[in-house]
Amino acid sequence: MKKQLGVRNCMYPMPTVLAGSNIDGKPNYCTVAYVGILDNSIISISLSKTRYTGAGIKQNGTFSVNYPPTSLVERADWCGIVSGRNEDKSAVFENFYGTLKTAPMIRECRLNMECRLERIIEFPGHDVFAGEIVETWCDEDCLSGAGVDFGKIDPMLFSSGGERGYWRLGERFADPFSAGKNFKP
Repeated sequence: MKKQLGVRNCMYPMPTVLAGSNIDGKPNYCTVAYVGILDNSIISISLSKTRYTGAGIKQNGTFSVNYPPTSLVERADWCGIVSGRNEDKSAVFENFYGTLKTAPMIRECRLNMECRLERIIEFPGHDVFAGEIVETWCDEDCLSGAGVDFGKIDPMLFSSGGERGYWRLGERFADPFSAGKNFKP
């Protein structure tokens, strides 16, 4: 038996990332769980219009997406609790810059993507920033023959559903585009 839940977004868990932007030449980071894939090299982050990080993205036309490991939960969560308008977040992490020179990235995060802003999609309470990935950076010890080993990345996941909280990645259990080959309807 199914139970109606009303209008409820259940697209969780989602990766928790730290979006980075320079504001007046200084790194700032914001915790984001509303992230998505729009195309092979285009990703999106959705920020409340009140988020200070959005001003930096608009100012420079660039941003970064940084995957904090679960060991950084306190610092990552803090970056979502306080505003860069009131707190200097530039010293919370070791910053580095890549190809774009204006998208600050976090060295302690094992996976980083620097993005060039493609467009902004405006909603009443949020701006969705669509960015083209210009370069991806990954700690060498988090790579395997297939590419990025997300088990080693140990990403933070966020759920806003009934079990609201931060979660860890579970185990890999099947191969995509292969698991269904033996299915016979």
